[in-house]
Amino acid sequence: MDAENISQAQLAETLGVARAGISHILSGRNKPGFDFLEAMALHFPQINMDWLLTGKGRMYKDAAASPSENPVFATLQPPRRVSKILVFYDDNTFEEFQ
Repeated sequence: MDAENISQAQLAETLGVARAGISHILSGRNKPGFDFLEAMALHFPQINMDWLLTGKGRMYKDAAASPSENPVFATLQPPRRVSKILVFYDDNTFEEFQ
């Protein structure tokens, strides 16, 4: 909801479910049923359903569809660069390249 900038009430209205149902899912009291998940997939096709169900992967199917400033994406790692290479030889010597 934060990433889409919508409230619980707006989500409930969009999906055609009771506001209390959203509240119960968010609090952990209830688990979302098939109808709820189907409505999410239909109304928010950009959301990655694997992420929604398991919490793994990216929130959005297309990285371009996701807001880059969203803290949800803080787990993405920056590209790594090689800083040093060590080559060990069979005569117990080595070379270091930086």
